[in-house]
Amino acid sequence: MTKQLILFRHGKSDWNAGNGRDRDRPLAERGIVAAKTMGKLLAAAGRVPDLAITSSAVRARTTLEIAIEAGQWPCPTRVTDDLYEAAIDQVLEVVHAVPAHHRSLMLVGHQPTWSDAASFFLGGGTVAMPTAAMVCLEFEVVTWSQIDYGRGTLLWLLPPRLFT
Repeated sequence: MTKQLILFRHGKSDWNAGNGRDRDRPLAERGIVAAKTMGKLLAAAGRVPDLAITSSAVRARTTLEIAIEAGQWPCPTRVTDDLYEAAIDQVLEVVHAVPAHHRSLMLVGHQPTWSDAASFFLGGGTVAMPTAAMVCLEFEVVTWSQIDYGRGTLLWLLPPRLFT
């Protein structure tokens, strides 16, 4: 049995908005376009996740909302503070808590966590995650709690600039 984990980095944010708080920064127009593109792409490829969990930051939540609307994904979503400014152990806690009946999971979050997490799950190397990019990792496991360092296989890494 396998599980697939998609790490989706939020779209380009607007550094001049958000009342000065990092958590409140909205998406820039480029980020909105990229989120729509990636949402449609994932739907067209038949890779919509069973569950999506996003960071509570405005730019991450909005990226997910736009992608879901553009691609008309039927997946349930959750919002958590645990993916904002997260370390790898926090990402693992979120992943490990996912019920086993979900075959695919999307996490929406931030840099440098997503590049670090992809490298961690692959067992090393460097993974560059530009804004609004998605990386899909596959794990030969039965439950999400079995996911750990070096257990993942890279299936694909898609930056939105390839499709816009």
